[in-house]
Amino acid sequence: MKPTNTSNPEYFHKVVDCQYACPAHTPVPEYIRLIAAGKYAEAYMVNWESNVFPGILGRTCDRPCEPACRRGRIDEKPVAICRLKRVCADMKDEVGSLMPKIPKEKNGFKLALIGAGPSALTVARDLMPLGYEVDLFEAHGKAGGFMRQQIPSFRLPSEVIDEETGYILDMGVNAHFNTRVESLKGLLEKGYDAVFVGSGAPTGRQLKLPGYELDEGKNVLVGVEWLSHVAFGHLTKAPRDVIVLGGGNTAMDCCRTALRLGAENVKVVLRTPISAMVASPWEIEDTQAEGIPILENLNPKSYVVEDGQLKAMTFDVIEYSIDEEGREVFTPTGQSETVDCSMVLLAIGQANAFPWIERDIGIEFNEIGLAVVDENTYQSTNPKVFFGGDAAFGPKNIITAVAQGHQAAISMHQFLQGEDLAERPDPSTNLISQKMGIHEWSYASMVTEEARHLVPHVDLDEAIHSHTMEVELGFDAKTALEEAGRCLNCDVETIFTAEKCIECDACIDICPVDCLTFTENEEEAALRRKLTVPALNLGQAIFVSDHLKTGRVMVKDEDVCLHCGLCAERCPTSAWDMQKFLYISPKPKVKSDA
Repeated sequence: MKPTNTSNPEYFHKVVDCQYACPAHTPVPEYIRLIAAGKYAEAYMVNWESNVFPGILGRTCDRPCEPACRRGRIDEKPVAICRLKRVCADMKDEVGSLMPKIPKEKNGFKLALIGAGPSALTVARDLMPLGYEVDLFEAHGKAGGFMRQQIPSFRLPSEVIDEETGYILDMGVNAHFNTRVESLKGLLEKGYDAVFVGSGAPTGRQLKLPGYELDEGKNVLVGVEWLSHVAFGHLTKAPRDVIVLGGGNTAMDCCRTALRLGAENVKVVLRTPISAMVASPWEIEDTQAEGIPILENLNPKSYVVEDGQLKAMTFDVIEYSIDEEGREVFTPTGQSETVDCSMVLLAIGQANAFPWIERDIGIEFNEIGLAVVDENTYQSTNPKVFFGGDAAFGPKNIITAVAQGHQAAISMHQFLQGEDLAERPDPSTNLISQKMGIHEWSYASMVTEEARHLVPHVDLDEAIHSHTMEVELGFDAKTALEEAGRCLNCDVETIFTAEKCIECDACIDICPVDCLTFTENEEEAALRRKLTVPALNLGQAIFVSDHLKTGRVMVKDEDVCLHCGLCAERCPTSAWDMQKFLYISPKPKVKSDA
C-alpha cells in the first residue's frame, strides 16, 4: 500500500466516527470536552454552528452518531451524545451576544423561504450574516415546522422551539406567519433572486379499506394531522379506545399522546414483528414503559362501522419473513382478529404535496411527485429554485433537514455570486499537538469504565396525565460530567512520524487493543489479514507509514484504536504524538472571508 495521506481532511474526519456519521458533521468530542469543563455556552455554540438546534436535537434527534460511537465497541453502550447535547442547551448562560452580527447594509439580493421548518431556518441562519434580505413564509402562526406540529410537547416543549427558532428570526428575517404560499409562479413574479422550498412532507398516507367511506373521515384520521391539531390546541381529548397503525416514531408519538388525552385502551398494531419496527429503540422502550401494548403480525383488513360510528377494526393474522433478496414477505395464516376502537390514527408514512407549484415554470417532477433536485447542490431544474428537508427527497429527520439546509445555502450563495455550484467549498481543519509534558496531555486521555447513564424521567403516573409535561428530565451537572468522561476523544489523533521511529516495539507492547503492527508492506487485502489483529472492517481505513529503516512499515487499524495516547507516552523518540483534529463543515462565505 502507498503511505497514507493524512493531509486529506476526510481521512481523520472518517476516524471521528460520531462526527462522520452526523449528517451535519457536528464536532462531537469537541463539545463533550467543553461540557466536561462546565463550559456550557461554548459547547452550545459549537453545536449551533453545525446543527443549529442543540436544545431541540438534544431531545429528539434520531442519533445517527450513537451507533457509530467507538465507545460502543468497548462495552456495547455508546456515549449518550444526544442527551449531552441537551445538557449544554439547558445549562448554558445567555448566548444571544455570541450569535453572528447581521450587516445593516444588505448585499442587494432578496430571497424567499417557504416553510419555517429546520431546513429553511438553517438557510436563513447561514445567509443572513452575509447581508441577504430574507422573506420567510409559514402557513402556521409560529416557526418550527414539523418540529412543532408533529413532535409532542411531552418530548419537545414549545418554549425550547420558541427559543431556538427565535435566535434565527431575531437576525432580522422578514417572517410572514399564517401566510400560505398558493402559487410558486406568483412568488417568483415578485422578483425574488432565489427561492428555497422547505415545506416539508405535509400529508400522511390514507388507508382506504372496506368501511372507510362509512366513517366519512370522522374517526379514521391521519396521525401527523391529528398531532398538529393537538400541538395547536385544537384537540384536547381522545376517545376511550384508540388504534394506532404503524411502526415508526410518528406512531409512537400518536399512541403516547392519545394516552395523555384520556384514551384508556390504546394499542399499536403492526404488520411486522416488533423487532422489525422502524421506530427508534428508545421510543419503543418509552412506549412500552407506559403500558401501551404493541400487537404484531396483523394486516389491516377492514373498518367496522355501525350506524355511522366506528366500532372496531378487523385484521388478518400473518406470518412475517424476509426472502433471499431481503424483501419482506407477509403470508396469511387464515386466521383473523377484531380489535375494538372508536378512533384509528394512521401513521403509515408521509407524502409530499405540491399543488401550489405550477408545472409550467421549469421545475421537473419525478414519478413519485417530487421535484427533480440535484443531490449535491439541492438546485431544481429551475435554477432559481432550491429544495431541502422533507420537500427535497421525502421524509427523514431534523438533523438531515439541517444538513440539507446548509448545503442549499452554499448553493444559493454561489448561484447568486455567479460561481460554479459543483465546486463545493472545502471544510476548515487543523491539527494541534496535545502534548504538555512527557506524560501529560491537554485532554482527559484515561479510558474510564463508567457505564452509560440513564436519563431520569418524571414519575410515570404523573407523566401520562399531561400531554405538555416533559417526560425526560435530562442529566444534572454531575451525571453529565460522568457521561462526558466516557468519550474516547476520537478527534485526538495518533500522529506517526516515520523518520523518528527506531522500531523498538514500545508502542506495540503498550497498546491495549493491539491495533499497531510493524510488518512488511503488501497490497491492502493481504496487509489487513497479517496485522497482529486482522483489520476486518473494510469501512474504516488502515494507516500505513512511509518505509522505516528496516524496510518495514508501521500499520495502524483506525477502527479499534481507543485514542488513549499510551503509544505516544511510551515512545522514547516522540515518533508518536497526539494531535487534536478539528473539522468544521463549510458554510457560505463572501470571497474576502475565504
